[in-house]
Amino acid sequence: MTDAPFFAPRLTAADQAGTVPDLTTAPPIGWGILGAGKIAASFARGIGERTPMHVAAVGSRTEDKAAAFASENAPGATAHGSYEALCEDPNVDVVYVATPHPFHLDGALMAIAAGKHLLVEKPLTPRRSDSERLINAARDAGVFLMEAVWTRFLPHIAAMRGVIARGEIGQVTSIEADFNYSRPFNPEHRMWNMDLAGGALLDLGIYPIQLAHDLLGVPDEFLVRGTKAPTGADDHVAMLARWDSGQDALLHTSLRAAGPVAARITGTEGRIEIPEQFHGPSNMIVYPNNADPWTFYTPQGEGKVYEAAEVARLIAAGATESPRHTWQDTLEIAALLDDARAQVGVVYPGEE
Repeated sequence: MTDAPFFAPRLTAADQAGTVPDLTTAPPIGWGILGAGKIAASFARGIGERTPMHVAAVGSRTEDKAAAFASENAPGATAHGSYEALCEDPNVDVVYVATPHPFHLDGALMAIAAGKHLLVEKPLTPRRSDSERLINAARDAGVFLMEAVWTRFLPHIAAMRGVIARGEIGQVTSIEADFNYSRPFNPEHRMWNMDLAGGALLDLGIYPIQLAHDLLGVPDEFLVRGTKAPTGADDHVAMLARWDSGQDALLHTSLRAAGPVAARITGTEGRIEIPEQFHGPSNMIVYPNNADPWTFYTPQGEGKVYEAAEVARLIAAGATESPRHTWQDTLEIAALLDDARAQVGVVYPGEE
């Protein structure tokens, strides 16, 4: 440990308020859904239910699947039987890419070639090098691009950052977070399938990693230990991050052990606890050392619309990236995921 003071370098004056903009003020842009899966379904329904935005079109590998998705989740949206047709649709302002991880790059590059703005599900791509390639393509084309780390835009996370920025728990000293999920082993399921970039880290572990990165930036030390399933996918991973200032984070992710998906941020003058599902809309409890605890109760409803509203506002303002989750943030988190996979020994096809 050095003699450097504890600090939270990623907090700014804008965090003092600890609030997010009203969803009803989002510009009424038209979304295109690329990939008609479960995550895309909840995203589409949330947009229609909670914002002035709308889903203009859906693209899938068959028109029947796109039409069924639109009928159930986005009535009135045009159904396209190819991703190319979706990207060329003139009524689509921004494309939401929600295909499995290895297909993010090609789908996003297709949208960029059509001049569309982009929100791409996390991780942006399965490896840092491809994420950098995609970011460079967006920069060259002058289109908006953001990785869909929805947690960063949720009300309770804004409230958490406000508590820290106002000094209500003093200086942050440590972070604990888990995303542990128990799933029976199935080598064909995308979570275990190496051809689909399976494993706990990219799907679940990114959440505790990004939380520590959000508050403290890139760690100076990152120690990772884990185990692998018979397919070669990581299935149980523990991570210890340390900063030269003396701060640390203990992070965990698993496909074979259920957990509360909780987070605790401890400071010199108190602590913050998010007792379950910290990555989604959750309640947050603040325990100051010298005052009564209090709870922030998060609004109910689909949470992915907060990131969608951020995208709409920034596109309307002419921006190409979000200051809340920048391209540099994406690349730094991708590098940590690459490092974690390497320490566990996880190698995807084509990386040998």
